[in-house]
Amino acid sequence: MKFIEKNPIIMIVIGVLGISLSSIFVKFSSAPSAVTAAYRLLWTVLILTPVVFSKKDTRKELKTLSKKSVILSIVSGVFLAVHFVLWFESLSHTSVASSTTIVCTEVIWVALGYLFVLKGKLNAKAIIAIAVTLLGSVLIAYSDSGGETGLYGDILALLAAVAVAVYTLIGGVVREKVSTTVYTYIVYVSCAVVLLGTCLVQGHNLFAFGISAPVVGLLLSLFSTILGHSIFSWCLKYFSPSFVSASKLCEPVVSALFAAFIFTEIPTLLQIAGAVLVLGGVLFYSLIETKK
Repeated sequence: MKFIEKNPIIMIVIGVLGISLSSIFVKFSSAPSAVTAAYRLLWTVLILTPVVFSKKDTRKELKTLSKKSVILSIVSGVFLAVHFVLWFESLSHTSVASSTTIVCTEVIWVALGYLFVLKGKLNAKAIIAIAVTLLGSVLIAYSDSGGETGLYGDILALLAAVAVAVYTLIGGVVREKVSTTVYTYIVYVSCAVVLLGTCLVQGHNLFAFGISAPVVGLLLSLFSTILGHSIFSWCLKYFSPSFVSASKLCEPVVSALFAAFIFTEIPTLLQIAGAVLVLGGVLFYSLIETKK
C-alpha cells in the first residue's frame, strides 16, 4: 500500500482501465440493456451493504436523514437507472467510440442545468467550450447518420449523458449535507429497484439469458464501479480535481482502442474529428471550472 501511496499515478491508470472496460463488457452481454444494468447494480449493492452497515456512523446517518435528502437521493437513483439503460442500449446500435465520447458530454449538460435550472452564470469561455463540445457531437452523429442504426445509438448516448447530468446535479445538492457513502448507497439501491422494475415491465426474466448477464454485471460492478469510479474518488487525496477529471477523458480513447482490437470497430476520420472537439471542449470547460 505504501508503494501505491508513493506512486498514486498507478491508481489513475487502473481507474481509467476500469471505466474504459465497461462498454466492452456490455458488448459481450447477450441480455437486454435493463437486465445487464440490473445485474451491475445488484452486485454493487450486494458488495456495499456489509460495508455500509458495519460502520456505526453510517448506520446512524441513515436513521437520521431528512425526508428531503432521502427523496432527492431516490430521484437521483432513478436518473442513474435511466442513464444505464439508455447507454447500454446505445452500445447495441453505435460504435464504442461514438457512444463513450458522446456520454462524456455529461459535464456540458451539467453546466446547462446549472445555468437554466439552478440559475447560475456562465462566462464567455464556458459558452465557447459548450459550443465546441456540441459541434463535436454533431460531427459524430453526422458520421453515423449513413448507417441504419448508428444515429439512433448516438441519440440514445446523448440522452444517457443528459440523464447522468441530472443525477450529478442532484448529487451536488444532496452531498452538501449527506456523506458520500450514505448518498451513493441510497442511490444504488433505488437504481437497482428501478432497473428490476424495468425488467418486470418489459417482461424480462433475469435468469433467462444464461451466465453472461450475471457475469458481465459482476465485471461491471468490480471493474467499472469499484475499480473505476471509486478509485478516482480515492485519487482526489493525491491529485487535483482537474487532473482526476481530465484523466477520465481517456475513457473514450482507451475504449475505442479496445473495441478496435476486439470488435474491429475502426472510427472514421469524421468520428475522430468529432471526438477531438468533444473531449477538447469538455477538458477546456473542466479547466475553467477549476480556476473558478
